[in-house]
Amino acid sequence: MKITLTNLHTYPIKSLQGVDLDTAIVENRGLKLDRRWMITEPDGMFITQRKYPQLALVRLQVTDEALVLEAPEMSRLQIGLTENTGVSKYVQVWSDECAALEVSQAANQWFSDYLKTPLQLMYMPDDTNRLVEAKHNINNHITSFSDGYPFLLISEASLADLNTRLEQPVPMNRFRPNLVVSGTEAYAEDTWKKIRVGEVVFHVAKACSRCVFTTIDQATGEKGVEPLKTLSQYRKQGTKVLFGQNLLQESNGVLKVGDEVEVLEVKS
Repeated sequence: MKITLTNLHTYPIKSLQGVDLDTAIVENRGLKLDRRWMITEPDGMFITQRKYPQLALVRLQVTDEALVLEAPEMSRLQIGLTENTGVSKYVQVWSDECAALEVSQAANQWFSDYLKTPLQLMYMPDDTNRLVEAKHNINNHITSFSDGYPFLLISEASLADLNTRLEQPVPMNRFRPNLVVSGTEAYAEDTWKKIRVGEVVFHVAKACSRCVFTTIDQATGEKGVEPLKTLSQYRKQGTKVLFGQNLLQESNGVLKVGDEVEVLEVKS
């Protein structure tokens, strides 16, 4: 059975909607532009849809020079891809602290007005190196403002299997993968140790632990109990509910939808 890369997604601003790509550049910290921006409270603590599910309603487009944002009852906001005030501040993603640049007062005000609480938009510059956790890091890998790893892969078959167990099927965007593959058995990705996608080799670092984020409808911003409730019945290990695999790249390169996926090593 031929395994194929069927979808590529990047999420420029952490916790906002993704962008579908035909081609993506693999850089040191992940796909180009992936989670290079993050919304934080004034003290630098990151925020996500877990606390503010209405972030799902923010629409994002990427042009050659800017991010363009729209949200209900808000004017359009355009952010230059290199725009920043020059002000460096420390921000926090879970237990990690790293330096970031404030984007603009206009962006701060836009998000503050939308969520009705003081916020700031921060950008990760090239000279900030946030390391992947040591337990699974292979070669001093770095990541952006992701929850912890530069890439997430899920197979279409795994989602299809989950949906057979749900009263209402859920789309892949509940899980925010970067790479989606077809041509596998359900949960085949759990057995992989090393794969090649097109020209890029990836190490399969660890299974992805899922949270209430998956229960937020990305079209409406409404929060429910599924699919996490059902996943916890058959995908739980210890206290964690697992779905998808986090990857680390062996080298940089270019990925294209339609690339063949070759399994180089499986777990023993």
